[in-house]
Amino acid sequence: MTDKAENVKHVLGLSGGKDSSALAIYMRDNYPNLDIEYFFTDTGEELDEVYEYLNMLEGYLGKPINYLDPQRDFKFWMTQYNNFLPSAQARWCTVRLKLAPFEKWVDEEFLQKGIKVKSYVAIRSDESFREGLQSKKEIETVLPFKENHIDKQAVFEILENSGLGLPKYYEWRSRSGCTFCFFQRKIEWVNLKEHHPEKFEYAKSLDVEYILHEYDDEYKNYVSYFQKNYPQISVYDIINFYKKLPKSVGFLLDVAHLKVSSVSENFNLKDGIIELNKI
Repeated sequence: MTDKAENVKHVLGLSGGKDSSALAIYMRDNYPNLDIEYFFTDTGEELDEVYEYLNMLEGYLGKPINYLDPQRDFKFWMTQYNNFLPSAQARWCTVRLKLAPFEKWVDEEFLQKGIKVKSYVAIRSDESFREGLQSKKEIETVLPFKENHIDKQAVFEILENSGLGLPKYYEWRSRSGCTFCFFQRKIEWVNLKEHHPEKFEYAKSLDVEYILHEYDDEYKNYVSYFQKNYPQISVYDIINFYKKLPKSVGFLLDVAHLKVSSVSENFNLKDGIIELNKI
């Protein structure tokens, strides 16, 4: 629905994190007559706890949350960016999986029909350094927390008073986002391995893909062979070992028919680590 008096559509994006959830609660409680459509852009790589919390939030808001589909998943876009993982300097994940689907949705559903869009964004009053991602579309960004001097402590109070509290993953993680978000601290990677070991292994596989993308098929098959036959060896040790090999020895590792015995005199397996002997 839109604000018929102004022909305006009000939208509020949710990430499954504390700030956007608190903003949704704040707007629902303080502006009950404002018809806001809540949306969540699903990357497909979120924590299970995010979906659980969104279900709870949906009940509190009393209306469904619109799940936007980015159409293409993370791995697709990773190949489009030459297998480079996103970073603080190149946040293609946010642009492709969050901003682009949002812009497409508001453009097709509202802007092309002459409906103005107001987007409510959860930037707090104590985040003067943040401006939020700037859309190229004609969308008015509204910052209720900044306008009403709501800081981090006030966000905690909003969540606590609602009865929802914080999402469970905040017990071991400091932010929402993909399971393998590059903004994670080292301890959060450790916690991910403890709470979601399968997602930690998936993150490792993406890292290995990134490392391997520049190498030829011989090298990739070499790594696959050792991963299969020597699972106790870290893939990173395998990679470092290969880099030390002279090209002539690399040739001997005829990948399709690799026999460890043919090069066994050239390495030792000690405590799961490959050690290169003199060749």
